[in-house]
Amino acid sequence: MGKKKYEKDFGEVLWYGRRRRFGLPLSFTRYILTPTRLYKRLGFFNIKEEQLELYRVIDFSLRLPFGERIFGCGTMIIHSKDKTNPEVVLKSIKKPRPVMRLIEERVEQERIKYKIHGRDMIGAFGGDGDNCDC
Repeated sequence: MGKKKYEKDFGEVLWYGRRRRFGLPLSFTRYILTPTRLYKRLGFFNIKEEQLELYRVIDFSLRLPFGERIFGCGTMIIHSKDKTNPEVVLKSIKKPRPVMRLIEERVEQERIKYKIHGRDMIGAFGGDGDNCDC
């Protein structure tokens, strides 16, 4: 199941994860990473889906509370310049450090593709941060 299940809807899936409770995937919150976007799907009958274009990511932070560390989980917070979703929280994901490294690599590749530098994202020249040559 896992990645292949979502490839028909999202194309190439690099990583798939679920929110975990007590180390088990007992949730209807799913996270899907493609080469260009990160999706967050919530719900079972009524599905709410949020997406974040990776080139808009500014910074990452990681929370590793004791209760999650026992089960090899952690919470990752992604800060972005996206107007509708400036903070994406991946709660209680399995192996958070390798996931963070994978997302960081994809963010860098997307920034190189669109020729975006860090100063463009934070608006160093007085702009709103959307200085993309797309």
